[in-house]
Amino acid sequence: MFCERQRLLDQLETGFRTEPITLLLGPRQCGKTTLARYYHGRPLVHWFDAENYLHRSRIEDNPMATLGPLTGRVIIDEVQTLPGIFPLLRVLADRPEMPSRFLLLGSASPRLVRQVSESLAGRVFRIEMSGFTGGEVGTHHQGTLWLRGGFPKAFLAGNDGASLKWRRDFLSDVIHRDLPALADTRLSPQQLRRFTLLLASHHGQAANASAIGRDVGVDFKTVQRYLDVMDGAYLVRVIPPFAANVAKRVRKTPKLYFRDTGLLHALLGIETVEQLETSGRMGFSWEGFCLEHLIHEAGLNPEDCFHYSVQGGADLDLVTLLGGAVFGFEFKHTDAPRITRSLREAADDLAVRRAFVIYPGPDSFPLDDAGRFVAVAWRDLWSIRSRCEQAVSSPP
Repeated sequence: MFCERQRLLDQLETGFRTEPITLLLGPRQCGKTTLARYYHGRPLVHWFDAENYLHRSRIEDNPMATLGPLTGRVIIDEVQTLPGIFPLLRVLADRPEMPSRFLLLGSASPRLVRQVSESLAGRVFRIEMSGFTGGEVGTHHQGTLWLRGGFPKAFLAGNDGASLKWRRDFLSDVIHRDLPALADTRLSPQQLRRFTLLLASHHGQAANASAIGRDVGVDFKTVQRYLDVMDGAYLVRVIPPFAANVAKRVRKTPKLYFRDTGLLHALLGIETVEQLETSGRMGFSWEGFCLEHLIHEAGLNPEDCFHYSVQGGADLDLVTLLGGAVFGFEFKHTDAPRITRSLREAADDLAVRRAFVIYPGPDSFPLDDAGRFVAVAWRDLWSIRSRCEQAVSSPP
């Protein structure tokens, strides 16, 4: 099975047209190199892999002589391993004739993002990439994508057992190699394993760093540092609370999600769709699955994504801003979505333009006569953006 991932290819074309440097970021093994190799077949493309000794030596030994004369499109893979290259890229990007355009591939980390922000500000078109989405593999694969997650090798594995093994091996690499390399402080492998399992148990819930630290045996600052590292590496997503000016006691603790439900299920010991659908964690898993796919399918700005929760009731899993209007989302694994009291109160508190309930059923339909509350089938997530834009252009 080959997924062309046309949306990402279109974003690459936009990047090359608008900026001298395009940065494609995402977790390891999400398909960045495969996408770039597909793009590699086009005219005037030069390829450098920083993990290839010969390529790396050419760039490190004489970077200006290697990159300066090139014309057309230049791809540099694993750019996070070449920290010294960013000042040179700034010089090359500022040439008035712009003979070349650069595509940089990197497994995101706080260090890489900081280097780009400091050296290449105003010169970069940034693309954040995830694993497969429903729009890329077909929404009829909903159950498999939810269980196995979107990492290509996990999703495309021959069976659930092979997929689970790949995901467990991936997590082992994260715990034993990636996290120790990215974090400034050191935890033992046993502590990191317990820390990761605790994060899985907090998926979809408030991320109380102090409580997690007590269970692991470390302080609040250490937990926060590792959370920042995992967020920066696109392994978890931390959703802050919405700053609402309401006369209620708003919960101010951020919520935590694993970005890939396949990794979440591997940590929770969920091996099949049947186990998932009977698990006590099913609701939280569905919430994270929908939230992550919604952000990518609808092209939401992650910095404009929040949650809203009031002590005593009103709650929205996701709140976002589009066109100056507030939109709310609830993610419910149910056959019969409805307007709950909590949903209505939260929508009224925030004066949301539309409130959507995302559910696994086959049809999308309004939940009230005014069309303010709408049930949207998971397979129709691609339509959310246009629904919101239409609501913005229509009178409230």
